Amino acid sequence: MIALFDSGIGGLTVLKPILKLLPQYDYLYLGDSARSPYGGRSQESIQKFSEEAVEFLFDRGAKLIVFACNTASSAALRHVQQKYIKEGKILGVLIPVAEEAAKQTKNKRIGVVGTKATISSGAYDTEIHKIDPTIKIYSQACPLLVPFIEEGWHTKPEMISILRKYLRPLKSCNIDTLILGCTHYPIMKKEFEKVISRKTKVLETGDIVAEKLKDYLERHTEIETKLSKHQKRLFLTTDDPKKLQSFAEKYLGQKISTPEKVNL
Repeated sequence: MIALFDSGIGGLTVLKPILKLLPQYDYLYLGDSARSPYGGRSQESIQKFSEEAVEFLFDRGAKLIVFACNTASSAALRHVQQKYIKEGKILGVLIPVAEEAAKQTKNKRIGVVGTKATISSGAYDTEIHKIDPTIKIYSQACPLLVPFIEEGWHTKPEMISILRKYLRPLKSCNIDTLILGCTHYPIMKKEFEKVISRKTKVLETGDIVAEKLKDYLERHTEIETKLSKHQKRLFLTTDDPKKLQSFAEKYLGQKISTPEKVNL
């Protein structure tokens, strides 16, 4: 099966388009909500949490793991890829989005919003500059967004006011492309589009990752043939199962089985 790992509910924004594009596979979703958000954690802690998640998911039968979390992708992906190279394949969301942003920008001015850990890592800067070193990147950490989204408060006036403050520096930089560098953020994509300039394209992170995953599986038949195809969907959480179920059913637009509470 294919497993998706996130620090909480944000990975659902990646799972939804993947389910639409590749419905035939079995999926296992793990949200580490008990320790969310990851964004303010040290790299050492993020790597430790990611190791625990990877070991757990491989033990549960995952053949391919997608880090549906920008913070984990920026701070721990290469670390776990090297450590668990014999167990299976682990992919992240960061590189596909960086590649798409570099392709989309016309004026070579890209904005990136994310958690403190993602922004301070400079991971998006590194990947985009590998493609085109002349692109200018303007980054902004938005540490308050994930807690608000996890509580379902992202449409409240207070949150919009905070979002305006976060985006103000980016609006003045004349960016034409905005990367939502946290998979929680697409949940409030409409709010981002209202606040940012109309001339700025807000990228659809989940759609980009889904297309890249499809392409990856077509190119790597040695992995694709190992994936079970019974259209099973399992949801796991380290916190309140009812909270994940309620949010997932609302966001995915379908009933899901009661999530299992697990310890990593």
